Amino acid sequence: MEKHSEQLLVTLGDSHERNMRWMEESDADVLVHSSEPPLGHIVPWHHHRRTQLLCVFSGVVLVLTSRRRWMIPPGHALFIPVGLEHAIEILSDVSMKSVYVTPRSPQSDDDAPRVVEVTDLARSLLLEAVRLGEAPVGNRKAELVLSLLIEEISTLEERPLGLPFPSERRMAALCRDYLASPTPNARLDDWAEKLAMSRRTFTRQFRKETGVSFTTWRQQASVFSCLPQLAEGQPVTNIALEAGYESVAAFTTMFRRMLGTSPRTYMISRCSFDRQ
Repeated sequence: MEKHSEQLLVTLGDSHERNMRWMEESDADVLVHSSEPPLGHIVPWHHHRRTQLLCVFSGVVLVLTSRRRWMIPPGHALFIPVGLEHAIEILSDVSMKSVYVTPRSPQSDDDAPRVVEVTDLARSLLLEAVRLGEAPVGNRKAELVLSLLIEEISTLEERPLGLPFPSERRMAALCRDYLASPTPNARLDDWAEKLAMSRRTFTRQFRKETGVSFTTWRQQASVFSCLPQLAEGQPVTNIALEAGYESVAAFTTMFRRMLGTSPRTYMISRCSFDRQ
């Protein structure tokens, strides 16, 4: 089994290198790509000369940059700007599709990744674009599908699934530990003590590093960390309590604020997004 895993990782690494070469060598304005990496796979740090829309059909993907983490659940996608260094962690068996678009104008300094909710039309167009990927250059249907796909994804609604991360090493380590094992006992004073800071200094520094208060970050991180369990179909009540919420209602309120729907509705509508 260990030997098989090593061979699988080598194969996946080779696939990533081939994909990067394919993109760099192609003159096409729009490219589409489909992949199904397994749980635990990590795509190393890299960047593209095209804008990427990474769409998750099933499973959960974590995209990392130096300052933020984006959790991409089923039925959502992440816009990744040209030239942005990023890495990808696969948090469950995943099916994902990507669209790579050559920008028509110079990138703005304000361009930043953003998570969007994928419409049924965008999903269908992306599947068809992947199917037509081997069509000859100039194929009329392929051109129309890609044109409509680009138009549709430009209108997708943004969702606040990006979690800010501090750049300060010790503070970032505490945040990573919390995401790995969220707990209702995580207290500001405890974190401040671990960093040998006063409560006031920690509060000020945390907001400076992340742009939000410790309480807000912890609430968002709790929802953030539960998405893989929801995607697997685990009971909402268990997830809410394990994440430290006093009630399912409180968890549902925060979840609705972030994803625009209740956890149960999300599970029904989004975890079947990969239906063919």
